[in-house]
Amino acid sequence: MTALTSQDVQDAWSALTQEVRTAVLLTMRNGCPFGSHVPFVVGSDWTRAYLHLSRLALHTQHLLADPRVSLFIAEPDGPGKNPLALRRMNLQGEAAILSPDAPAYDTIKQHYLARFPQAEMMFGFGDFTLWELRVERPSSPKA
Repeated sequence: MTALTSQDVQDAWSALTQEVRTAVLLTMRNGCPFGSHVPFVVGSDWTRAYLHLSRLALHTQHLLADPRVSLFIAEPDGPGKNPLALRRMNLQGEAAILSPDAPAYDTIKQHYLARFPQAEMMFGFGDFTLWELRVERPSSPKA
C-alpha cells in the first residue's frame, strides 16, 4: 500500500466534504461526549468549519459552557460497502460564535446558504447563530 501524499489527503478531504453535507457534532455534556447531527461547511483553508446552530439546542448550550468540540464527517454506509473502509475524518478544536460584524461573516453566510438554501429563513431567527469551529487537529481521512 502506497502512502498518501499531501495532495492525495487534500483531495480526499475535499471530495468527502463535497459529498457529505452533515456531520456528527460532539460536544461535552457533564464531562461526557454528546453527539448531534448537524449541517456544516468547511472554510477555504481547512482551519475552520462553520455551523448554524439554534441556542435552544442542547449542543449549543454545551458549546456555551465548554467550547471544545469534534466534528466527525463520514461517508454513508450502504449495501455492498465495507463499513470498516468508509471514508471518514474527524476535525477537533474549539468553537466560537462568529459575530455578524466579523469581516468574513457575509461570505461565510453566503457559502452556507449556497449549500443549504432552506436555512435562509433561520438566519432571521434570533435564536440562531453562526459558529466557527477553529480546527486544531484534523485526522487523515480513511480513503
